[in-house]
Amino acid sequence: MDKREISQMFEEIALMLDLKGENPFKSRAYINAARTIELLEGDIRDFVLEDRLEEIKGIGKAIGEKLIEIVHTGKLEYYNELKASIPVGLFDMLKIPGVGPKKVKAIYEKLDVKSIGELEYACLENRLLDLEGFGKKTQANILKGIVDIKKFQGQFLFGEVLYLAEEVKKVVQQSGLTDRCEITGSIRRRKEVVKDIDMIATSDNPLKLMDYFTTLPYVEEVVAKGDTKSTVRLKNGINMDLRVVADREYPYVLNHFTGSKEHNTAIRHRAKAMGIKVNEYGLFKGEDLILCDNEADIYAVLDLDYIPPEMRENNGEVEAAEKHQLPKLIELHDIRGTFHMHTIYSDGENSIEEMVQGAKAIGLSYIGITDHSRSAFYARGLNRDEIMRQLEEIDRLNEKYKDFRIFKGIESDILPDGELDYEDEVLEQFDFVIASVHSSFHLDMDKMTNRLINAIKNKYTTMLGHPTGRILLARKEYKLDMVAVIDAAKEYNKLIEINADPHRLDLDWRYLKYAKEKNVKLAINPDAHGVRGLQNIVYGVDIARKGWLEPKDVINTKPLQELMKYFKILKRF
Repeated sequence: MDKREISQMFEEIALMLDLKGENPFKSRAYINAARTIELLEGDIRDFVLEDRLEEIKGIGKAIGEKLIEIVHTGKLEYYNELKASIPVGLFDMLKIPGVGPKKVKAIYEKLDVKSIGELEYACLENRLLDLEGFGKKTQANILKGIVDIKKFQGQFLFGEVLYLAEEVKKVVQQSGLTDRCEITGSIRRRKEVVKDIDMIATSDNPLKLMDYFTTLPYVEEVVAKGDTKSTVRLKNGINMDLRVVADREYPYVLNHFTGSKEHNTAIRHRAKAMGIKVNEYGLFKGEDLILCDNEADIYAVLDLDYIPPEMRENNGEVEAAEKHQLPKLIELHDIRGTFHMHTIYSDGENSIEEMVQGAKAIGLSYIGITDHSRSAFYARGLNRDEIMRQLEEIDRLNEKYKDFRIFKGIESDILPDGELDYEDEVLEQFDFVIASVHSSFHLDMDKMTNRLINAIKNKYTTMLGHPTGRILLARKEYKLDMVAVIDAAKEYNKLIEINADPHRLDLDWRYLKYAKEKNVKLAINPDAHGVRGLQNIVYGVDIARKGWLEPKDVINTKPLQELMKYFKILKRF
């Protein structure tokens, strides 16, 4: 190692000591040593090999011994041990403006947050507000800093870019320069994580449309501009492509670029068996183009029912379309109410009544309040007295809002052994209980699977919340046999949540088809921590569609009176 590398290592040691809360004089000694070594005249190796370290002012015995180890071995065991003891994500958190070692240490120790993604989610759940030295302004600044950092990561939550993609499409459609325009690619298929935004459009004046598109106020930078394709970087950091095609080509290009690759391959194989060639420019019988005005025409030529974009993952949809067995997918307007939301009783931003008003404003007729249970101390989980106050408030509000129903619920932590967070006499007071894991994520597969199944067996558990525990782009799902958990939900007649928060989208859509086949009912829940969070329902419906779900598969499509009867039946099991 040269002087610069050794100096950088000592600076990192100082930083790690601060993160661990060591004596500040100790970390300062390494900072001073780093500066001394960087400004040292001559080669540090010579001072070590010639036993002249005492000539360097500020290098004491302890640091001198470490320099000897570095020069003789090319490494430093103390540095390696320190680095191994600190989660990698804490270093990433230090990149957020205004977030220093003390704040990172507090966030890690008090909230068990180990990455930028987990920190973003914690901020969105208002978990930083009660930490000493933090507050609303600090939390807002951290969120802004995270947004800036994410601009350069290359991956985005579809829920964070869907609105922007649709907004750009709307503006382009209103320009008068195009007759047909649509978002394609992974966003149109509602993949949970996307890399860019693809859009196609028809136009009689492609150059003018390109000029219009590349000068929109959403654009940060024009990456490339051409006659038929342009790429821009939007202000949130994501790239967006616009392809301009002839109207005759539009349905074929739309279908091809929507994908997925696997779906397109299955379609090509089917077409080939029928003597038809398929590519992005059309369907051809020999040299002759088979004219199609839209995607439904394309599928009809291949003797298939129209396959919705969300389902195009080569997950059996082609076979189902051939047999006229595609499900009638759930729509947003099918949702009549929702569950899993937090209020100012725990870590939410709004009161119960404000959540009621927000739900009524988007056309819902019932909600279920589920503040955190007592083990979730970081989220101001409710003790018994607070539960009683909340239940009494809900009774008063149900008297006030005759045309609306507030269900009494709780999001109970699932303890490591699978027990719920309250005694039976507390749990029996709720209309429903969402059981969720919020701690001890690192159990092995058998223990975690048994933990969730034990919770499912509890007679007071109504539904399983965010069952795999993942936070997209931040934390992987915990080790879990999800098929066994779904089977247990079927056996004990329990619901499973589709957590519609765009950071979770959990249960993963890949398991939804299996849950549907087992006749396990699901609930699309926003996990809202404020009125704005109720809008997450949109993303939950998208994921439900991707998982082949119909209205009958989702309990919050039930009318109020039918749902009340349903909950009473569940409580008798």
